[in-house]
Amino acid sequence: MARADRVRATTFTTPSDREIVMTCVVAAPRPLVFEAWTKPEHVPHWLLGPSGWTMPVCEIDLRPGGAWHFVWRRSDGTEMGMRGVYREIAPPERLVSTESWGGDWPETLNKLTLIEENGKTTITNTILYPSKEARDAALETGMRDGVSESFDRLAEYLAGATNTADREIVTTRVVDAPRERVFEAWIDPKQVAQWWGPNGFTNTIHEMDVRPGGVWRFVMHGPDGGDYKNKIVFDEIVKPERLVYSHVSGPMFHVTATFDEEGGKTKLTMRMLFETAAERDQAVKVFGAVEGAKQTLGRLEEHVAKTG
Repeated sequence: MARADRVRATTFTTPSDREIVMTCVVAAPRPLVFEAWTKPEHVPHWLLGPSGWTMPVCEIDLRPGGAWHFVWRRSDGTEMGMRGVYREIAPPERLVSTESWGGDWPETLNKLTLIEENGKTTITNTILYPSKEARDAALETGMRDGVSESFDRLAEYLAGATNTADREIVTTRVVDAPRERVFEAWIDPKQVAQWWGPNGFTNTIHEMDVRPGGVWRFVMHGPDGGDYKNKIVFDEIVKPERLVYSHVSGPMFHVTATFDEEGGKTKLTMRMLFETAAERDQAVKVFGAVEGAKQTLGRLEEHVAKTG
């Protein structure tokens, strides 16, 4: 792709004397875009600026008042760093933080907004400078090229991330209950203990802290007498629409559960995403993950019918 094409893909405007607004459209849903923007395992793959730089340091404490710190390194050993503090976090729609390069560069206020339409996400990043002179000095650094290259890499990275069919297990079930009721059954530990897992399993839940960053630890007791320890970390909770979490004890995978209204019923979709196709296939072969997911949602439906 030629440099001119890259620059045209990202638009830059200056709606006021102190602002730079950068806009780009990527072919990915906004929860995925938000995750790529806020998780340290993703950011170094795309936020690199001009070619020849890497990001050896990427620290993100994603909470209001939490700090972030990035360090870039060029092939000749030259380094540059940037840091800031999160002011507002509203996944997957909005992110506000300060930004400082250190030295003589002034601190700015950055506002990221994500709007999704037809599976594509419009990214708008607004940078507010303390003065017109500071804004103009930033424009003279060649930031247009650097930002455009990074946004191009983000689009390419997301394109690879959205092609996940060979790493996924997707299970769908329509439950005869409103989604508020179904969602609550998934986040209430007393209810979860009654239905979680394939047929014949019982559960001991040690903790279930349902908030971003909260931990869910439990032991599944199998009909064969085996005990299976599990640890899950919640990534996103949007009541009663979406629940996102990471299974961080083996096998490792990422789950997105969506709850859609459908004529007074709830269309429940559970999407399990593994790191590799081989890990997905092993989970299917060794753990019976496909049938296990179907039975688990079946038990949820039975539980809601009995307790609703």
